[in-house]
Amino acid sequence: MTTPPRVDGRTARSERTRNAIVDAHLSLISEGDLRPTADRIAKLAGVSLRALWSHFADMEALMTASGQRVLEQRDASYQPVPADLPLGERIAAYCEQRARLLEEIGPAARASALKEPFSAGLLHYRRLHVARVRDELTTTFPSEIGQDEELLNALTSLSQWPTWATWRDVMEMPVEDAQAALHRSVKALLATA
Repeated sequence: MTTPPRVDGRTARSERTRNAIVDAHLSLISEGDLRPTADRIAKLAGVSLRALWSHFADMEALMTASGQRVLEQRDASYQPVPADLPLGERIAAYCEQRARLLEEIGPAARASALKEPFSAGLLHYRRLHVARVRDELTTTFPSEIGQDEELLNALTSLSQWPTWATWRDVMEMPVEDAQAALHRSVKALLATA
């Protein structure tokens, strides 16, 4: 019988504090505070400002940790669409899932958009999201996309946050209408494949 490795109490407390800070940051963002202050984050996390800054060198580091958390949540929420379903069913399942995932990451994506041009960390996570969507598209529609990079680029652009934000925030479309617009666009692009 082996004994499980002993967890250092300080390390566990430090990890809990770090997670509480990231949780507080994402919670404030989800409530609509797209640029929460360190003071507000620390108060919600139940830690001092000193504790916040001892875990994160600056707001960039905190945004990067939050970006990692959002990506992990997105990955946990993602369910592959079987590539052997009929095309119409795959399109519907893909668009339904993209709408759900985009709604889930929406608050963080809105906050990231404000700082992304100045943040290497946030740009890195944006690129990871794009790579995930490209993989999702090529595994969901392998025979339709094939080696057509132009088609893949067009489908990727349609499936990203900026397009969704235009429909939802700028055009004020309800989720169902934005999803229908995505469905129609994906269907039209795949029909030409």
